[in-house]
Amino acid sequence: MKIRHFLYNSFLIQSGKNKIAIDPGQYFSIINFSSLIPKTEWKSVTHILITHGDPDHHWQSDRVAEASNAPVVCGKDLAKVEDGKTLLVDPRGKELTSWVPFKNAHPLDIGESVILGDVEIEAVKSVHGPISVPILWFRVKKQPGPGERVGIGSVGFKITLDGKTIVNLGDSILQKEWTGLKPDVLMLPIGGLGNNTWTMDVSDALEAVKLIGPEKVIPCHYNVPFLWIKNIAPADDQMFKREVERLGIECSIMQYGDEIEI
Repeated sequence: MKIRHFLYNSFLIQSGKNKIAIDPGQYFSIINFSSLIPKTEWKSVTHILITHGDPDHHWQSDRVAEASNAPVVCGKDLAKVEDGKTLLVDPRGKELTSWVPFKNAHPLDIGESVILGDVEIEAVKSVHGPISVPILWFRVKKQPGPGERVGIGSVGFKITLDGKTIVNLGDSILQKEWTGLKPDVLMLPIGGLGNNTWTMDVSDALEAVKLIGPEKVIPCHYNVPFLWIKNIAPADDQMFKREVERLGIECSIMQYGDEIEI
C-alpha cells in the first residue's frame, strides 16, 4: 500500500486496483493556484472522500468525480436530496447559495459505514473549529454552525482495505470519542496554533495520538500557504515527530508529493 501527500489534508492511498483520493482541494497561493492532487491522477481514482466543504478540501471534488466516475463519500451535512437527486454544496460556490448533483454520492452520519468494492469506509466524529484568517488589513473570523459554509459536513474517515486501516480526521479539534480506534495509519492536523483554532495544535494532536493508539502517524494541515501568507497554520513538525516517537509510534513527515509504503 502506498500513500502520497499533497499538502493540506489531501492524500492518495493506492493498494492494488484501488486508488482513494482524500480531500481533492485547491492550492491557494499567490504563485500557485491549482489542484492539490495532480490532474494526471484524476482518471485513475476509484474512491473520493470529502471530510468537509471548505475549498482547500472540496474545490476539485466534482471534477475528479467526473473524470473518474468514482463514488464520493462525505458527511451527511454536506449533502441533501432534491427530486431524487443527491446534491452536494457547490465546491466553488459562495457560502451555501448553490448545490450541485453528484451521480454516485454516499453521505454518512457518524458511525455509519459503506462498502464500495473491497473498501469499507466508516464515518468518524470530526468537529471543525472556528477560523480566523488575515485578509489585507482585516481578519476574517468564522464560527462553524447552521447556515455556515465553514466546516460544513465535517467528518473523519476510517478506511479498511487489504487488511489495513487508515484513519483521517479532517480538520478537527480534539475529540474523546476517538479513544481506541487503533488504526495502522493515522492522519491528523497539527496546525491549530494561535488564532487558527480550526484544528488541533501540536499539543492536542499528541493527546489524540495517545487516545487513538496508531501504528504510524502522518501529521498534516500545517505550514501551508494561503494567498500571500507563507505559513497560515504554523506548527513544529519535528517536535511533534520526536514526541510521537517517544510513545513508540512511527511518525512520517511528508512534503508535497512525498510517498511512503506501508
